[in-house]
Amino acid sequence: MVYSISTGLAIYFVIWWITLFLTLPFGVRSQHEDGGGAPGTDPGAPILARMGRKLLWTTVISAVIFAIGMWAYHSGYLSIERLSRLMGMPF
Repeated sequence: MVYSISTGLAIYFVIWWITLFLTLPFGVRSQHEDGGGAPGTDPGAPILARMGRKLLWTTVISAVIFAIGMWAYHSGYLSIERLSRLMGMPF
């Protein structure tokens, strides 16, 4: 089975979103941790989210994960036959 460009983009898109949710909590300081905050705001609200940096890291990490997955697929480690044999299911 050969993946088309749209299938590869869809797989990368899913990996990117999962990686984004994994990287969101890193480096975030809340108003409560900082000891300040504007009155009437949630104490758990972030002071500085640094979304640009997180989006860049998400793109880099997901590209590496996608490249490893594609290498494993083209090398034969991620074939349907091999995965079904590992799981004990007849193909």
